[in-house]
Order: sequence, then structure tokens, then C-alpha cells
Amino acid sequence: MSRLLSWIVRGVWSWARRRAQIRAGSRAARKFAAFGTGTSIAFPPATIFGEPWIEIGEHTLLGADITLTAGMVPGLDLGPEPLVRIGSGCTIGRGSHVVAHTSIDIGDDVFTGPYVYITDQNHVYTDTEVPVGRQWPSDEPVAIGRGSWIGTNAVILPGVRLGRNCVVAASTVVRPGTYPDHSVIAGIPGKVVRRYDPEAGWDPPMRGTAV
Repeated sequence: MSRLLSWIVRGVWSWARRRAQIRAGSRAARKFAAFGTGTSIAFPPATIFGEPWIEIGEHTLLGADITLTAGMVPGLDLGPEPLVRIGSGCTIGRGSHVVAHTSIDIGDDVFTGPYVYITDQNHVYTDTEVPVGRQWPSDEPVAIGRGSWIGTNAVILPGVRLGRNCVVAASTVVRPGTYPDHSVIAGIPGKVVRRYDPEAGWDPPMRGTAV
């Protein structure tokens, strides 16, 4: 009997993963400010709210267990403009968090590994008499340039502006600042460890290339 029950549970779960994902044209997708053709959010998601302030382009895939939110809590009026924009052709890895309060803009063809954390809000601790969690947080917009790759467990902090085709190494914590096109960022805190110059090429050179 336990084998039969296990088989039934696996079968129902497989059916749910196929059928319960959010697809373009579904009732759940229509809650979003935009939800492009060929786009889907895998089942099960972790937390999704603020859909009217979230835009997702075409043929973008968001993995299971994802957190995708706009605003502090569900049901807020966040104004006339979207707070989250995810471009076309993106893949956001399972278990990732995209948590917006002012503006997160992810360009086309951005890929992430699993468990990436992207947020435009951070706690402050300036008042020494008030618990950190009760102090009013600070917000800074985040922008991730098209074609970028963000590795597993990376953290993108408020105020980060990544250029086009940037690479963020796994487990890197990217601090606020502007990073030029074709930067490779690694470490805690993240630093530019390689960059591309149109005339000189990669600096430092790629492994196996002439110096």
C-alpha cells in the first residue's frame, strides 16, 4: 500500500508541476503588468505578490521556489509604474529572490544560477537605540544589463548597476556601484577581477591566450 501511495503522490506532483506553472494567457499571468508569450513560472513558487507592478518579457523562464515581489506586503497601491521589469529570453534559477520596493530592471537574455538574491532595499542601523529590523530601510534602484550571467548564491545589493554582458561569480556579494560592460565581478565584497577593452582585449588575459 505504501508503494501505491508513493506512486500516486509522485504522479500527482508531476502532474501539478506540468499543469500548475504560471503560463502566458492564464488567469494568474493576467494579474501581471505584462507577461510575455512563451514565459512561465515553474510550480511551486515560494512567494509572489504585487503582480500589477511586475513586467516579464517573452520566452523567460523562472524556476520553482522563486520569490518575486513588489512592495512590502500584498494589496498595496504602488503607483502607476512597474517596480520590477524582467526582459525577454531570461532564465532565473530556482529558489532565487527578486524583491523590489522602488525599481529592479533586468535586461534581456540575463541568466542566473539558483538561489540568487536581488533586492533594491536594505536595512539600516544608524539609530543605535532602535532594533535594526524596526528602522526604516533605504531603497536604491537596481539595473542588470542585458546578456549578463549571475552565478549561484550571488547577492545583488541595492544601488548596483551592471553593464551589458557582465559576469557575477557564484556566491559574490555585489556592492552598490556602476560596473562597466563585460566586467567579471567576484568575491565578498565583489570586485572587478577582469574586464574587456575593445582595443586591448581581456585584462587580465583569458587562460590559454597570449599575453
